[in-house]
Amino acid sequence: MQPLVSLIDDDADLRRAMKQTLELAGLSVTAHASAAEALETLEPAFEGIVVSDIRMPGMDGLALFRRIAAFDPDLPVILVTGHGDIPMAVQALKDGVYDFIPKPFAAERLVQSVRRALEKRRLVMENRALKRAAETAGDSLPLIGQTPVMERLRQTIRHIADTDVDVLVAGETGSGKEVVATLLHNWSRRRSGNFVALNCGALPETVIESELFGHEAGAFTGALKKRVGRIEHASGGTLFLDEIEAMPPATQVKMLRVLEAREVSPLGTNQVRPVDIRVIAAAKIDLGNPAERGAFREDLYFRLNVVTLSIPPLRERRDDMPLLFSHFLTRAAERFRRDTPTISPAVQRHLMEHAWPGNVRELAHFAERVALGVEGSLATPRMLASQETEALPERLERYEAEILKDVLRAQRGDVKATIEALGIPRKTFYDKLQRHGINRADYAERGIQDKSDR
Repeated sequence: MQPLVSLIDDDADLRRAMKQTLELAGLSVTAHASAAEALETLEPAFEGIVVSDIRMPGMDGLALFRRIAAFDPDLPVILVTGHGDIPMAVQALKDGVYDFIPKPFAAERLVQSVRRALEKRRLVMENRALKRAAETAGDSLPLIGQTPVMERLRQTIRHIADTDVDVLVAGETGSGKEVVATLLHNWSRRRSGNFVALNCGALPETVIESELFGHEAGAFTGALKKRVGRIEHASGGTLFLDEIEAMPPATQVKMLRVLEAREVSPLGTNQVRPVDIRVIAAAKIDLGNPAERGAFREDLYFRLNVVTLSIPPLRERRDDMPLLFSHFLTRAAERFRRDTPTISPAVQRHLMEHAWPGNVRELAHFAERVALGVEGSLATPRMLASQETEALPERLERYEAEILKDVLRAQRGDVKATIEALGIPRKTFYDKLQRHGINRADYAERGIQDKSDR
C-alpha cells in the first residue's frame, strides 16, 4: 500500500508514537526525521497528506508548507505546534495550512484531522484525474469512458470508419447518435467532404422529399428556383439521417433506390444524377423488431443494416458518469466564466443514483446548473412532489437516512469515525442502520473494518 501520510518530526520518540497512532487507525505512514528528507518524496502526484512539527532544525514546518504550496497548493498540510506557536499557527491557517494541532493532544484528535484531510485530498485527486481524462479524450466526446462497452464502441467506430459501409446507429434519445455519425465521418477519408445531417422527424411529409432530393424551378407551387437536395449536397461526404423511423413511407421507397443505385432524381426532372455518399441512419427504436418497426419498410431496414452500432444508455455505464460529468462541468464553467466547482459527495451520489432518461444531453444540462450554482438540493420535481405528500415523521426518517449515508461515505465506512462524527452511541448507530436498511459494508474501502467488532 502506498503511504498516504508523510509524517515529519525531528523528535524520534514523538515521531514513533504518532506513526504508531496512525497505523493503529488503519492508515499507512512514512516517517521522516527532517523536512528536507520528506521533500524528496513529495510531488504533485502524491495522493496523501503531510503532518509536520513546526519547530525543527534546518527547514521548519512553515518553510516546508511554503515549499509544498509552491508545487501543489491543494496538498493538505497539518502542523503540530507547541503552546507558544499558536499565534504563528493561526496565521499559517490563513495562509492555507489545512489544520494545526497544539501539544499535548489526544491521539483521536490527530486521527480525525488526518482522515478529514485525506478525504479532501481524495476529492482533489479524483477531480484532477477526471479532468485529465476528459482533456485527452479529444474529439470522441461524449463517447469518453473506461467501461468495456464504450471501449468496444470506439474501437468499432475506428475499425469501420474508412470502409464506406452504410451504418445504422441505435440508441435512446440524447445518447449521442449524432456524435457517433460525426466520428465516423471525421475518422474516414470522407472528412474533406460535407457532413450533412437531417432529422426525419422534424420535417412534414410535404417538405422532406424536397429537402432530401432537391427540386427544379417550377417543380411545385412555390418552387421559384432550383434547390440542391441534402443527398446531392452530401456527395463526396456523409449523409446522416436521424430519427429515420419517422420517414414517410413514400419517401422510404425513394430512399431505398438511392441506397441501391447511388443516384438521385430531383423533383421536377427525369434527370438522374450519380451521388457518392455514405449513409448513416439513426433510430431511437429497435427497427429489427417488427412490433416496434411499424410502417417502416423491412427492405429499407435490411439495406441500412450493413453494420449496426448500439449506444448504451448512461444507466448501463454508470462508471463513466463522473468522467463525462467532469468534462461537461469544466466546459460549462468556462462558458459561464466561473471557476470549476469541486464535485461534491451530493453531486456524486446524484450522478450514480439518478436514472438519466435524457442520457448525455440531460447530463450536460445538469452540469450547467451545477456550474451556475442553481442546482440547490438536487431534488427533482418528482421528489419534491412526493415530499409534499409525506408526513413530518416520514420526512425526518428520510432525512436521517441521507445523513447516515453521507457520513458513512465521507468516513469510507469506518464505524468508529462515523459514530464520532454523528455523536451517537454505537448501539443507536447500528439500530438506525437496520431501520433504514443501510449496509455499512457498501461504503467501506477494502481493508477497513470496525475494529471493535473483531
